[in-house]
Amino acid sequence: MSCYVSTFVSTFGAQPASMTNDDTLRSRPDEPASRLVLSVPEAADLLGISRALGYELVARGELPSLRLGRRIVVPRAALLSLVASA
Repeated sequence: MSCYVSTFVSTFGAQPASMTNDDTLRSRPDEPASRLVLSVPEAADLLGISRALGYELVARGELPSLRLGRRIVVPRAALLSLVASA
């Protein structure tokens, strides 16, 4: 059961109508936990900083990032090693 569903269940005492037992067992590919890279706003949210500061850190080279076309992404492994080294 995902943390969102367990929070919903603990708060309201039942699963949301849109959730079936099948849905609770399967990880969604669009969830940040299942991807190799995060967007800058997602990484900033995980770090507890603002979106603007996230982009500023990328521009300064302090937050590891990749440019995929026009999109800037933060590799999950680089983010974890950055936090682990702090």
